[in-house]
Amino acid sequence: MPVKSLNLNNLYHINMRATISGDIIASTSLTDKGRETLAKGFRRLIRVLKKEHGVYARVIKGDYIECYLENPEEALRIVLIIKTFIKSLSINTRSGVIGVRHFKIHGIRLAMGLGSITRFDARRGIIDGEAIYMSGRLINLNTKVYKERKIIKSTLFIDSSQKQITEESEPLLALLDVIIARCTARQCEVLYHRLSGKSEAEVAKILKVSQPTINQHSTAAGWNAIEKTVNRFSTIIKNLKS
Repeated sequence: MPVKSLNLNNLYHINMRATISGDIIASTSLTDKGRETLAKGFRRLIRVLKKEHGVYARVIKGDYIECYLENPEEALRIVLIIKTFIKSLSINTRSGVIGVRHFKIHGIRLAMGLGSITRFDARRGIIDGEAIYMSGRLINLNTKVYKERKIIKSTLFIDSSQKQITEESEPLLALLDVIIARCTARQCEVLYHRLSGKSEAEVAKILKVSQPTINQHSTAAGWNAIEKTVNRFSTIIKNLKS
């Protein structure tokens, strides 16, 4: 029978972990050169996630990524870092292939799973538990739907052991999906750096442009709304853990 003790439930919230599963949309539309660019990009992204955000990440079969996070309140930020990074890459695609447009608009579909992790071994590449099951299941389901119908309604998903998290987060993800789908590669590059905690001045230095230019890109990409949404998600998780 399920445990109803408030203290045990609070302990369970404290031990909640997050996983992220994602796969490249219409990966068959990439040229060989495009796949090489993607592979290099993934390697760079994994280094950044580990070094700057303390996130374990691995790539499977070249177009599927899995991440494990100790701090679930950071899950949405990491999802958007991955999303904007992929969309910022200049990847060659095959002309005339179904799915090219979907890839250029959306880049990657990503799912968060928030729940328990029973086993994690970075050295051996093992992630096991309900969280990884939830995120993986969402990606597999939506990949199957896309292959059958070639229709994309959304690319950001969440499932959680706590119903309240899922219900409060789904509208946020839907809005973010629309906003980022409209962003250019350059705007996504700016968002990627802003989501990583860099100021406009720092991003301007990295991209070798003026700060007003970065401000224009940030405004056009909806940075203020994105930042508020990420912070709201973090607050939702923190409140449930407290």
